Amino acid sequence: MAQISRPFGAVALLAVTLSSLLIAAVSYRFVPLGVPDAMEHMAYYLEGNALALYAHIGIAPVALAVMPFQFWGRLRARHKGLHRWLGRTYVASILVSGSAGLWLAFHSEAGSVAAAGFAILALAWLVTTSVAFRYALRRDFNLHKRWMVRSAALTFAAVTLRLYLGASLSLGVDFDLAYPAIAWACWLPNAVAAELYLRWQRPASGKAPQRRPLAGIS
Repeated sequence: MAQISRPFGAVALLAVTLSSLLIAAVSYRFVPLGVPDAMEHMAYYLEGNALALYAHIGIAPVALAVMPFQFWGRLRARHKGLHRWLGRTYVASILVSGSAGLWLAFHSEAGSVAAAGFAILALAWLVTTSVAFRYALRRDFNLHKRWMVRSAALTFAAVTLRLYLGASLSLGVDFDLAYPAIAWACWLPNAVAAELYLRWQRPASGKAPQRRPLAGIS
């Protein structure tokens, strides 16, 4: 991957890792508290869509927790077997939680705008991850890494969604007004940022990008 200032890249990767692990852990608050108290805005899914709900909220945090470690170059170089198994766990988690999320989007009571935002997110999450996995199986690791960047950007929507929800609540924005916008804002900027990064690292000549690390990512 293209070279970025190592201190900046290291700090960014550390921030992604810590925030992903924190949100993944906090996501399981529904275990001791129950869905109605922990995730009031999703409690209506318990009537008729409980299996999909638990598949999504129970498995998606696994993908979020695993994701950052797939970009730690030293970990991958020294423990290739662990990297492969974490990758398989990541893909399997997304296949389950993404499919469940897509189902939930079609049964959302948050309105058509929010439902469409989450449905497209779930579909894009499934597609980008599947393509990344396909290239890994074909041992085309350059394209595998590029599609993993796209997949990771969408996985990180779990973090940005909560940031936007927290910001909207602190600003006193009505939840019913903020939620449809957040359904799109939580992942679209992430996806755009990933594409800008991938475009930036590719030379204008169209040649394959140099395989230099992003502060520990390779």
